[in-house]
Amino acid sequence: MIAVDLLRFSYSKLGFSLNIDEFKIESGEKVAIIGPSGVGKTTLLKIIAGIIRPNFGEIQVDGVGLHQLDDQARRNFRITRIGFVFQELELLDYLNVFDNIIHTYRINPVLDLDYSVRERAHRLADEVGLGNKLARMPDALSQGERQRAAVCRALLPNPRLILADEATGNLDPANKSHILDLLFQSADKGNASLLAVTHDHELLPRFDRVVDFRSLLDIQHIPPIPEEYRANVLTRHC
Repeated sequence: MIAVDLLRFSYSKLGFSLNIDEFKIESGEKVAIIGPSGVGKTTLLKIIAGIIRPNFGEIQVDGVGLHQLDDQARRNFRITRIGFVFQELELLDYLNVFDNIIHTYRINPVLDLDYSVRERAHRLADEVGLGNKLARMPDALSQGERQRAAVCRALLPNPRLILADEATGNLDPANKSHILDLLFQSADKGNASLLAVTHDHELLPRFDRVVDFRSLLDIQHIPPIPEEYRANVLTRHC
């Protein structure tokens, strides 16, 4: 599903660089990425999604070389095959919850907004407890409710790859577990892969594999991974 080879990316003005020799995820695999803030986890997700172009390297997603596509082709690929739960959520303040969930379908001609899509949007909203709040504006929702709306939007196209950047970060324990269930169920249903950045170590045992991002970078004085999760952590490559 994902194959990253010799990835090189840098924000020269910020003194930030990201160098990954190899990173692979199999189809249907559920992988968590852990590590401190500011080291490039979100940047890696955005490169895999085709939002950011690397300076060098090959990025294969679902058999397609994103590094070979132009901007429009990468965008079309992303909106049809990748569901991205952004850390910033990126809900539009001038649209209600339902319109936020289906917005990608309204603005992209490669997606067809038909009755089945609307029905699925309602079903997803019901599953996350937003069924009675679809007419509300984002500023009338709690942070956790906005996060759940963003999850619905990401899952609506039945993506082949789900990227989640702290998708459970603002949720209480019950909703955190429920959202993770929904992400896993969506992945299982479509034999999709799930790549999630998380700081919540309580969730790690549920993933097939845990990747320690610190193995890619020279970072000192970072607290060790809890012993009970060590056996599930990949330490050689991201």
